[in-house]
Amino acid sequence: MRKKVLIMGAAGRDFHNFNVYYRDNPDYEVVCFTATQIPDIEGRLYPKELAGELYPNGIPIESEANLVNLIKENNIDEVVLSYSDLPFSYVMEKASLVLASGADFKLLGPNNSMLKSKKPIISICAVRTGSGKSQTTRRVLDILKNKGLKVVSIRHPMPYGNLVKQKVQRFATYEDLDRHECTIEEREEYEPHIDRNSVIYAGVDYEEILRQAEEENPDVILWDGGNNDFSFYKPDLSIVVVDPHRAGHEVSYFPGMTNLIMADVLVINKEETATLEGIEKARANIEKWNPNATVIDAASPLFVKNPSIIRGKRCLVIEDGPTLTHGEMTYGAGFIAAKKFGASEIIDPRPYAVGSIVNTYKKYTHLDKILPAMGYGKKQIKELEESINKSDAEVVVIGTPIDLTRIMNIKKPTVRVTYELQEIGKPNLEEVLSDFLANK
Repeated sequence: MRKKVLIMGAAGRDFHNFNVYYRDNPDYEVVCFTATQIPDIEGRLYPKELAGELYPNGIPIESEANLVNLIKENNIDEVVLSYSDLPFSYVMEKASLVLASGADFKLLGPNNSMLKSKKPIISICAVRTGSGKSQTTRRVLDILKNKGLKVVSIRHPMPYGNLVKQKVQRFATYEDLDRHECTIEEREEYEPHIDRNSVIYAGVDYEEILRQAEEENPDVILWDGGNNDFSFYKPDLSIVVVDPHRAGHEVSYFPGMTNLIMADVLVINKEETATLEGIEKARANIEKWNPNATVIDAASPLFVKNPSIIRGKRCLVIEDGPTLTHGEMTYGAGFIAAKKFGASEIIDPRPYAVGSIVNTYKKYTHLDKILPAMGYGKKQIKELEESINKSDAEVVVIGTPIDLTRIMNIKKPTVRVTYELQEIGKPNLEEVLSDFLANK
């Protein structure tokens, strides 16, 4: 008799776990997915075109708020938690709800979810959302390209649109971003690769994505992780980023601690703005849980064109959305830059929020001085634009990795804040990658 399964997710790891472990497995019946973190995922279907022959009608995606009722109404045997950046207390809270409802609670590990490649894989993951994976990936990409290597990157999924169309996505030009109707979050991750004339893949079916990436005959494939999830592919070199601004989180968030323990290389990032206490606490946890890892000290310095525009002005600061929301940060690069370059005031964006942006502030109550760059679809991008233009700010400081003015009409002066990874001393990533390549 087939076990009835419910997969808890957020439109990413959940679909991957289903594809590689449950899709063609006759021992299980996946009754439904649940969704959280990302707006407008629930109420849809995981389509039959992706679900396989065992699911001719597709699989419904329900709200996680209905978890207990779904377990009881469908006689669920097993609940599989399949999303990331969760406090340990939250994971056990959900486990307790599941167990109290009579079902088993399960986490799918690397042996049952990591795919193997014919090409060398370097994974870049993190212990929390917003630790600095993106600039670390860019740094690794630049080093490899400077060595004359062909690199193809694959990004952790962000499939928030038509899942069938998004099965395999390849991004090499800005036209590709428009063609795939990318959200702000997607653009933040893909644009830097395009700017470097490098190809990056994403989508839903990560085995098919891997095989297509391999056909490009790269020397190396980069796994560009999302949130604090572990890699979908078995890495030959695992690089994990640690954030001393949230010291202690590296051993108290799921599955970030898994990344910490599995890492070959640990990058302690943002040291230029972190406290010595935070850096040393992170270093002590590394020593306790992964003493054999290579530890790299690093900074993510800010770069601002025309910083004089900020001085003496009332500024609205926009930051990377996921870093602020489920990443739980209360500030980012834009906030730091506004303070550094003499803003007279960083305004509270909440009175100017419209539509779904209002709901974002209601859900994430720790946000008060910054505007998260929410843009999961055309409607929300328009609401973000309206919220910006409605404000009485004199200058808009944009701390996201992309130029928002490409996709919206901001009717105020803007200043972009960018940041790149810079290692401090040795060992550094150049040495680590040279050693890795020499031994391949």
